[in-house]
Amino acid sequence: MKILGFEFKPKRIVDNPSEAELRDMALKQGGVITQFGNLAVVTKVRSRSAKFTEIIMRDMREEERKLLEDVFDYIRQKEIIQLDRTMCMNPEFKVASRLYVEAEYARLPLMWGNTLFPPERDDPDFITIDIPSWPERRVLVFPEEGLTVALGTDYKGEVKKSMLRKLMYVVKKKGCLGLHAGSKVIRVYKDGSLRDIGFLFFGLSGTGKTSLTCHSHWLRYPERVIIRQDDVVVFEPDGKAVGTEDSYYIKTDGLEPDSQPLLYAAAISPRAILENVKVYEDGKVDFFDQSLTSNGRAMVKRFDVAFTDDRIDLDKVHNIIFITRRYDIVPPVAKLSPEWAAAAFMLGESIETSAGDPEQAGRTVRVVGTNPFIIGPEAEEGNRFLEILRRNPDINCYLLNTGWVGGVRGGVKISLKDSVKIIEMIARDAIKWKPDPFWGYEVPSEIPGIDMSRFDLENHYSRDQIQTMSEALREDRRRWLEKFEGLDPSILDLFE
Repeated sequence: MKILGFEFKPKRIVDNPSEAELRDMALKQGGVITQFGNLAVVTKVRSRSAKFTEIIMRDMREEERKLLEDVFDYIRQKEIIQLDRTMCMNPEFKVASRLYVEAEYARLPLMWGNTLFPPERDDPDFITIDIPSWPERRVLVFPEEGLTVALGTDYKGEVKKSMLRKLMYVVKKKGCLGLHAGSKVIRVYKDGSLRDIGFLFFGLSGTGKTSLTCHSHWLRYPERVIIRQDDVVVFEPDGKAVGTEDSYYIKTDGLEPDSQPLLYAAAISPRAILENVKVYEDGKVDFFDQSLTSNGRAMVKRFDVAFTDDRIDLDKVHNIIFITRRYDIVPPVAKLSPEWAAAAFMLGESIETSAGDPEQAGRTVRVVGTNPFIIGPEAEEGNRFLEILRRNPDINCYLLNTGWVGGVRGGVKISLKDSVKIIEMIARDAIKWKPDPFWGYEVPSEIPGIDMSRFDLENHYSRDQIQTMSEALREDRRRWLEKFEGLDPSILDLFE
């Protein structure tokens, strides 16, 4: 078989081993069984290789061709596991995906195989080749060929995102938009009857996207949540959201049952696989120990998360939440016009986390769409997002701050309970709004169950300080948006 014109001829191919076989191999290769009876593994690379990733939309340079020639020669000496899976359940979006990985890293196909659905055909649309033992760390992405070659990384997130990145590129050609977003339904009483309210949650890894997507909001039956996806969905022009995966890849730092009962229960299931989580010699698991990394993960099966069902698609998106994490003048929540929502999409404001770039963790960062996996002009993504919102005027959008108001020192933390209650009240349409005269979006005057006076900026800053900080942030946002050639002028007009 030839890939990019190179002969792909491993020493031996282990063709689609069973989950039990992969689990047995992973145990022999250093995995351990924890107190919960689940598998725990430790990797050399413990975050995505963003700085080492190259998107190749052109003819290969001589250096790249020589590298791949050496890689394919190296593979001739290796035993390689081949694993086939299907991404998405929707027939219009199903994608055949194939992973090739060195056999001594069986935990990678084990975890990735649990992420997606059983294979349905032999000819793959997407291929990822992962050679963790390669001495140089590089990730080469060939979008038109549906191929990723990952070198020198044994991090499961790299394999997972390689497939999702390619999917997002393909669906854009269909007039859709791949979003780094979770999805859920909140079923609540409205106008005397139970209503299903569809939500999407944007957010960089580690800022609360999965925590808020996979939360019950402590609703009582017959009110409830129905959790669909936690990572990537396909946003269709008619306002539907197509799911992609069959498991969740959750951060485990500080995971405990009181604040995150659903995720905690899933992480201690015997079907979960813990990655870079501290496990002592007696099998005891410590989700608070960050000695391995602050980016500990658990691959949890979707059906082990309470309040999931047999579907991963969202029939209708009613509300979109942009999760940011700021520490100054951004309110706990703001209601956005379509243009402001497109601006929030393009601004992608948050902080860097250990999931993205551990060396920059904690610093202010902007990532368009909170999506580090966009291929192609980013302005196209923002414009299409605005087009979909304009076609669906019943979709409401919100900016949700999960950080602090008034600064980390002396300010007020916006707790998980605050954010959970805000989302519930959005679903119930119970928040009273007022215009913000400076920004032009709406801010809450009253939220049932939350004392909003805690977040009054004048408790922390003088009026002059608020004005100065607001003007500086507006100018900073304007400069960022001006970088994107072809961006819809109505988005930029918000900051003039």
